[in-house]
Amino acid sequence: MAIAQEVRNAADCPLCLERKQALPSRVNHAEHASSGELPATAVEAVHQITTDPGRLTHTWFEKCQADGLGDAHYVELVGVVVTVVSIDAFCRGLGVPLHPLPESQAGEPSRRRPTGALPESAWVPMIKESRATGDEADLYGSDRTGNVIRALSLVPDEVRGLTDLSAAHYLRPKDMMDLTRGTAGLDRLQVELLAGRVSALNECFY
Repeated sequence: MAIAQEVRNAADCPLCLERKQALPSRVNHAEHASSGELPATAVEAVHQITTDPGRLTHTWFEKCQADGLGDAHYVELVGVVVTVVSIDAFCRGLGVPLHPLPESQAGEPSRRRPTGALPESAWVPMIKESRATGDEADLYGSDRTGNVIRALSLVPDEVRGLTDLSAAHYLRPKDMMDLTRGTAGLDRLQVELLAGRVSALNECFY
């Protein structure tokens, strides 16, 4: 919930607003407008991914790691940012109030690292379709899936969350590879036109 709140804080963050309009070396503000519940590195990651994803670089990612944001922490953070940005943008598009954030739940995270998640071409380890077995056998639902989905597989529940979100806002992952399949009365060309426009408006880094 702290990550989700930072997504919303980023919308009015003076540092983010200034940084988006200027070269990074010319930004004067030292800190993000934050709730203060997350480490500074996590706040930086949430705000940068939320407000200026087009300027994400591998060097920036490596600095986040050097400052203590582990790869699994990063993946979980990205999953939460994607979820909140998508749902909030949908609400704004409809002109309805943003959903209140739910209360956080008590408990400890599993901290389980899937054995099938290995380094590939992404910044973080991913689970290849052929390695999605055992507890991760349900992740993809087909022999092929998009790298944008696999990029969250170091934290499998983030893939499951993205799957639910995608089914509501776009297509079920198992339908994505079928280029003839549309949804809700739209053919695939119309779906992709809308998806591409929304991605451009959201400055989708991927």
